[in-house]
Amino acid sequence: MAWYELFFLGLTLQDPTELLGIAMFGLLIVFLGSGYPVTFSIAGAAMVFALIGISMDVFSLNLLNALPNRLFGTMSNFTLLAIPYFVFMGSMLEKSGLAEDLLETMGILFGPMRGGLGIAIVIVGTLLAATTGVVAATVVAMSMISLPIMLRYGYNKELICGVICASGTLGQVIPPSVVLVVLAAQLGISVGDLFIGTILPGLMISGFYVIYVGVLALIFPKMAPALPLEMRTITGPQLALRVVKVMIPPIILIFAVLGSIFFGLASATEAGAVGALGATVLALANRRLSFHTVRRVADETLRVATMVMFILFGSTVFSLVFRGLGGDELVTDVFLSLPGGYWGFIFASMLLIFVLGFFIDFFEIAFIVLPLLVPAATAYGIDLRWFGVVIGVNLQTSFLSPPFGFSLFYLRGVAPRDQINTGHIYRGAVPFILIQLVALAIVIIRPEIVTYLIELSKGVAVPAT
Repeated sequence: MAWYELFFLGLTLQDPTELLGIAMFGLLIVFLGSGYPVTFSIAGAAMVFALIGISMDVFSLNLLNALPNRLFGTMSNFTLLAIPYFVFMGSMLEKSGLAEDLLETMGILFGPMRGGLGIAIVIVGTLLAATTGVVAATVVAMSMISLPIMLRYGYNKELICGVICASGTLGQVIPPSVVLVVLAAQLGISVGDLFIGTILPGLMISGFYVIYVGVLALIFPKMAPALPLEMRTITGPQLALRVVKVMIPPIILIFAVLGSIFFGLASATEAGAVGALGATVLALANRRLSFHTVRRVADETLRVATMVMFILFGSTVFSLVFRGLGGDELVTDVFLSLPGGYWGFIFASMLLIFVLGFFIDFFEIAFIVLPLLVPAATAYGIDLRWFGVVIGVNLQTSFLSPPFGFSLFYLRGVAPRDQINTGHIYRGAVPFILIQLVALAIVIIRPEIVTYLIELSKGVAVPAT
């Protein structure tokens, strides 16, 4: 089937029922756009078209008999158990105040240089990404602490908004990340491989952010001035002691989690358990552990894990009906028939994910769109580990993309409305979206950025390039 047949609404198809799967996908987009709960939108669209398919005698009711086994299989998936562990770890570090200590200390350390506060936010965002992995918590924490100071000392408002939002999204591509766990489960690959593969791309994006802020401050000093002398209250040995006290424990925790995966000492799920315990110990050592804190952390963990599992249940129903209607074969044929072959597929799939990121959540993209792409990617012989990292980097842009980028909304919710408006937030995000697209292109062109550490962790000799 030629790729353009889909865009002519199946006029060249001999059997119009072949387009039921595509119509089902369209109904899902309508449900999601209406604001209806995600899980019920996914499962509801599937049930509607299952009934239509049965009435047209193109869908077998017996296929639904497989649904209970699939749901129980999802519930017993050991990989997905990593999600509550990593959410617990990040929530514990955030709600115990350790993340705030880190941000304040880095602000004092880098404040004396032009653009220093912006660079400090990027560095803290990177460290929090490797410990919390929770975008909402990171954006809100950095906004509450840094935004008033940056406004007071004359930082450009667009730069403030852009650097806070962008740094907060690093938790989606720097491990440990809930998104990466979901992607690994959907792709059927090791979470550990995906974690290791995203380390270099994540650090590359973080480095690009630092370079952008530094160059901007050098060319336009008034956009990112240094803090005045009266603000530099902690110096010398006292500052060094504070840096060591605040930074060393999170770094040790990062190495405990990611190092155990890299050296093959633990699976991602087991490393997540170590991280959750380590975060609790850090809170206890800093006298920040209380029953109230544990209760809030447990509540946050329960809500996020439950949301992910119910969306996964809905997507399981959706994929079963979609395949029963032949939608997966139609989509695979379209992708395999795109002009340009391999590169045509890469461009089309990345464009699809990028555009959908303007309108729907990254979880919805991972659960709904990814199963449509995997068969074609497998047919082209694409390394799914690399493909997963590329999708993860692309999904990161969904948090920054107006009008519905979640990171933008998190900042809008806490920013003072008399000083920061929506225009500041949207305009500030644009340069960082472009930076992410450049990073995405680099990762696509140079796959070894992803695969080098993966092969190194497995003891495979990798020639230098």
